[in-house]
Amino acid sequence: MSKFNTATTPTRARRSGDTTNLAGGEAFTQEPRVELASILLTSFVKDQYYRSADDTLGRLKQLLGQVDPLFAAKAAVYARDEFGMRSISHVVAGELAHSVKGEAWTKDFFDRIVVRPDDMTEILAYYLSAYGKPVPNSLKKGFARAFRRFDSYKLAKYRGEGKAVSLVDVVNLVRPVPTPRNAEALKALVEGTLRNTDTWEARMSSAGSDTEAKADVWAGLMNEGRMPYFALLRNLRNIEQTGNDELIKRAATQLVEDDPGSHRVLPFRFLTAYGEVTDRRLVKAVSEALDRATVNCPDLPGKTLIAIDHSGSMGSGVGSPKFIGDTFAAITFKAMDADVIAFGTDAGYVGSRGGLNPADSTLTLADKIAAVNHGYGTNFHEIFATANKKYDRIFIFSDMQAWIGYYNATGPLAEYERRHKARPFVYAFDLTGYGSAQFHSERIVQLAGFSEKVFDLIKVTEQDRGALVKTIEAVTL
Repeated sequence: MSKFNTATTPTRARRSGDTTNLAGGEAFTQEPRVELASILLTSFVKDQYYRSADDTLGRLKQLLGQVDPLFAAKAAVYARDEFGMRSISHVVAGELAHSVKGEAWTKDFFDRIVVRPDDMTEILAYYLSAYGKPVPNSLKKGFARAFRRFDSYKLAKYRGEGKAVSLVDVVNLVRPVPTPRNAEALKALVEGTLRNTDTWEARMSSAGSDTEAKADVWAGLMNEGRMPYFALLRNLRNIEQTGNDELIKRAATQLVEDDPGSHRVLPFRFLTAYGEVTDRRLVKAVSEALDRATVNCPDLPGKTLIAIDHSGSMGSGVGSPKFIGDTFAAITFKAMDADVIAFGTDAGYVGSRGGLNPADSTLTLADKIAAVNHGYGTNFHEIFATANKKYDRIFIFSDMQAWIGYYNATGPLAEYERRHKARPFVYAFDLTGYGSAQFHSERIVQLAGFSEKVFDLIKVTEQDRGALVKTIEAVTL
């Protein structure tokens, strides 16, 4: 965590960790499969507070050498299918294409990891930049199989013209067997004549800079049911800027009436849209859509405490670990009988039930939680010193980079348990995938991921702390 607040001398417990985290504090080594899953479910392959994108990729490569390649493949598919993580799954696919030879499951993997045609162009581009030619046959066979799922619309939409690797390059490399569904499209793609002028992107391009024409295009797409949900969410600001009252009403209606949970939209995408629009109808619609998208968060029995890390290294703004953590804290609060503690250098309850109302929208709750400040450091000890009652479970949302107070949280947790005669399950949500843990206990579960899907794991982890690994192992290839 940020080390701005250095006026006092940290209180240190007897050292019991087996490693040092990126902030220099005491920590515990994560089992390689758990650390790999954490990176895959949290990394957008970009620079972070404590680690650059290149360092993250370097650590990922190390972990791939430490785990069963089949587990790594299943983890990548899980991250792509269930959590919508694209770029990091592309890296794993490229690395496995290079390192794994002769395994029967590889062609199935390279087929499964492809959800959209441009997944193939991205994976191939990564492989060529890292290892050059020749391209392994397993990858080519998997990609050839993937082509069977795509029709002319998808092939035209993801041509990738002008990029280092285009879809034509992939076709020429893997030579997929044409099907009745795509034979003509593949031929046209290779010949350079495949075009689809009926996508929302093409229609908007044809409208140029004419605001009225753009409004007509948006309206036409929504009326025809051809405005993809994510595209609508991503373009709300553009729709608002048309100033077309009827169009704004239609956009707000589609956001709420279409089932957001069926589109695999990550919760923080709603917050991005929320921060970009000002029209009250759109603001209200985004809020309601987020609530609908996260309605399946499990309602677990007993009393729950939520602890959200507000230290300096959690960052601020859209997409930051703090941004994501506050959202998930709000989601969890709404679903469960929960109290909320914000912590940093110190800690405190966030209004308890008097200041946070579960009837409020998720976004309203996230804003209230985000506004609380408890210093720039990270002191897990303060969570357990502040907790003033017996809890059945404790959720901690953090980057797990403690560096003051007790260097790891195992001792303070034990003290809390003795004080309140409690035996809570602790769910440590790693929001960054930095790789170390602050706990070492059979009752502590390390989780990761930005999708509400992560809450599905909670249903079984109180009986089996290895639920994340076992869920990944259950993926079929």
